[in-house]
Formats: sequence, C-alpha cells, structure tokens
Amino acid sequence: MSDVAEALTGEAILAATEEVLRRYGPAKATVVDVAKALGVSHGSVYRHFPTKAALREAVTRRWLDAIHEDMESVFDLDLTAAETLRAWLQKLFDRKRRSHVDEPELFATFRVLVSESKNIPEYHVGYLVGQVARIISAGVETQEFVTDDVPTAAQAVWDATEKFHHPAHAQEWGNPHIQDAFDAVVSLVVDGLRYNRIPSAAGDA
Repeated sequence: MSDVAEALTGEAILAATEEVLRRYGPAKATVVDVAKALGVSHGSVYRHFPTKAALREAVTRRWLDAIHEDMESVFDLDLTAAETLRAWLQKLFDRKRRSHVDEPELFATFRVLVSESKNIPEYHVGYLVGQVARIISAGVETQEFVTDDVPTAAQAVWDATEKFHHPAHAQEWGNPHIQDAFDAVVSLVVDGLRYNRIPSAAGDA
C-alpha cells in the first residue's frame, strides 16, 4: 500500500468526490474517477466506503450538513422569535437561490443525489423543520407565538414556504418579484403564529 493510500481519510475522499461530481456530473462520476483524482487505487476508496451508493450518500449528507451548520448561525442573533423566524427563512432562501445561480451544475447534481436515497430527504427536511420548531417553541415561551402543537406548526411553516426552498421551484427564484412574494408569505406565517391561526394536528373547527 502506498503512503498516499495509507494517509487517505474519509474526508479527503468526500472532498475529491465533490470535485469529481462538479466536473463530470452524477451520471459520469465513478469511484475510479475519484481514486484517480486522489492518486490511489479504487480499492483504497472502497476501504472507506464499501459501495458507490454509500459514497454518494455520504457526500450528499456532507453537503447538507454544511447547510444545517450554516443555518444554526441564525440562533446566535439577538432577535425576537418572529425576527428569528423571518431571518432563518430568508437565509435558507438566499442560500438555495445563490447555490442555484452561482453553481447550477453542482446544484443540479446534488438534487439528483438527494433523490437517489429515501433516507437523505427525510434527514434533511427533518433537521430543518426541527430548527423551525426550536424557533416557534422559543416564541411560545415568550408568549410571542400561540400554539399548542409546535411540531405541526413547524411543519406547516415549512410547507407554506416551500416555494422558496424546494429545488422544484428553482426556476422561479429569478423572478424580479420573488422577494415581494417571499415577504408576503412570511408575514402571513408570522401573523398566523402570533394569533394562533395555524391548525393543530387534530384540526380546528
């Protein structure tokens, strides 16, 4: 085994995989291409990731974790619950929109990779909806928001704002009026939380 192969780490493989995906796209990128980029045999890659699917899932999770970590920074701001929710939704929208505009090939690539796994979308959405739930819960504690079902309210916020974060709507993000539409939807969402207009899981009469 070469010194390079012995020093190889999972993180280095994932970084190289992302670069190969950026260059060739998901249809043509192979484990052999990743190994070649690292200067090792494909067997060395397989020692860290036993299958191509495992490698692709790991690099997708790495990409999504970077989004999750970035979104956490909103909680460090000294804002009210409503301001935090608005800032969080804006940050997510800006990040998704920037990724689509600045790196369209990579954005499309990861959209394909996310769709390959049943676990990855659930993991990603679950994490982000959990962050929304944290914001709503904090608002309930300060009596800024009113709801007796935080998880359902968080999911409702996610669903209501789907147009501004789901990749299926990416082509709409370049519309010159999209920010106005975002502001209007978020204002309705915030007002709904303030005045208990978001139904509970059991439903409201």
